[in-house]
Amino acid sequence: MAWKWPSAAKSGATEEWTGFIDQGVTLEGTLTVTGTFRIDGHVKGNIISEQTVILGDGAKVEGQIEGNRVVISGRFDGVIFAKGRVEIEAKGVVTGEVHSPCMVIDPGGIFDGRCHMLGSSETASTVTIPIRAAGNG
Repeated sequence: MAWKWPSAAKSGATEEWTGFIDQGVTLEGTLTVTGTFRIDGHVKGNIISEQTVILGDGAKVEGQIEGNRVVISGRFDGVIFAKGRVEIEAKGVVTGEVHSPCMVIDPGGIFDGRCHMLGSSETASTVTIPIRAAGNG
């Protein structure tokens, strides 16, 4: 059963939350969800969502993510396919490949890999931009 996140009413967001994986939980395999899903635990495998996938501060994910929007505050190693945008927040660390029409890296966020910026249509050619960001320290 889907539910609304309490802060969604304040921001005007209409996404329905499908659920979450909390800290201390480890999952290996494929996770398929229809709504927005948050991960704060450890996942090794594929995550597929029609809406938003959020990796919280404590998340450690290795594998592949497919979603409309992907927000990362934890650690991710693998390949991301986003139809909308990928956001790497200040504590987020992404290693691997990102395929998305839009990518945002907040100050302090780390991206080490390849970014494929997709065109507005599927027939448009992709532009590959190698990016390496280093953190302080």
